[in-house]
Amino acid sequence: MKEENILMASDMNDYFNKKKSEGGFGKKSTGGSGGGKGPEFPKIDLNFGGGKAGLVYFLVAIVIMLVLAKPFTIIEEGQRGILSTNGKYQDQALLPGLHFIIPVIQKVYVVDTKVRIINYASRIEANTGASGIIAKPAVTVLDKRSLPVSIELTVQYRLNSQFAAQTISNWGFSWEDKIINPVVRDVVRNVIGKYDAEALTQMRNELGAEIEKGIRESVSSLKNSPAVLQSVQLRDIVLPQKVKDQIERVQIAKQEVQKAEQDVQRVKQEALKRAAEAEGVAQKARIEAKGKADAITIEADAKAKANDLIAKSLTTKLLQLEQMKVQGKFNDALRENNDAKIFLTPGGSTPNIWVDTKDVRKRTTAQ
Repeated sequence: MKEENILMASDMNDYFNKKKSEGGFGKKSTGGSGGGKGPEFPKIDLNFGGGKAGLVYFLVAIVIMLVLAKPFTIIEEGQRGILSTNGKYQDQALLPGLHFIIPVIQKVYVVDTKVRIINYASRIEANTGASGIIAKPAVTVLDKRSLPVSIELTVQYRLNSQFAAQTISNWGFSWEDKIINPVVRDVVRNVIGKYDAEALTQMRNELGAEIEKGIRESVSSLKNSPAVLQSVQLRDIVLPQKVKDQIERVQIAKQEVQKAEQDVQRVKQEALKRAAEAEGVAQKARIEAKGKADAITIEADAKAKANDLIAKSLTTKLLQLEQMKVQGKFNDALRENNDAKIFLTPGGSTPNIWVDTKDVRKRTTAQ
């Protein structure tokens, strides 16, 4: 085929050259000379500089057309593609990967399904403007007494990839400004409006849980669940200055009351300590007195029991035996000392007693 094209081009060139030499294509008179050259036609090279070069040019032209038309698109992880055909969105979003489209007729809109953050703050933070982070003014609401209160919080959420196409079709590409932001402000307004400003700082954890619950329920109740709420963090509660001053005064008064109560408790403890010490001294004295009395009683009881035992052991024969012993000792004493004396006890209930008067310092008593 290529050779036939080359031959046809060569024959056409020969034809035009022959016509030129013959002055073909008609003659034009010049000044009545009766002759002259006819019009000259440019030489046409239909070989395109050779067969291979022509094919290369053709392929390059096709590639350029494809690049400019871009009949494909690439969806990355954390993204979904919304395919629009003549302005109508497809129901199912395009998953990550390579997708071919029809240029001009079809168009793909890429949406982000990664976690996004909205910071509601009174001051712009350093990371504001980073990818996926949006800064919003703090939510200003009225408390139960219509005092203005600013609530700072952070909301983490993401687009529900399962219904991404429906969400974009219903809410548009600014869906988060139409869903997340209004819901957050409405829920915070309803929750904070039930309490006094003074009580808010003491109920921080309860308020945070109540706000998160309200936002989660409101977002999930929307058709096709357009967004998935990750978390809601209550960061700060900014009160009016007069409320802060009042709270400070109340805190100072409470601290003074607590200090007074502590002083009273300290005085009571000291009094109880002194009373306990006095009671301890009195108890010690009572114990010592009771110990002495018990010792005397025990000693008296012991003596009484001893005397009772002795009394029970003194029989008539035992007394006679003792008298005989004393009489024997007296007889022995008379052999050495005629002045020895003996005292006889009447009735014989006790032994007789003798005294050796020879030595005044030596006296012996027998019982």
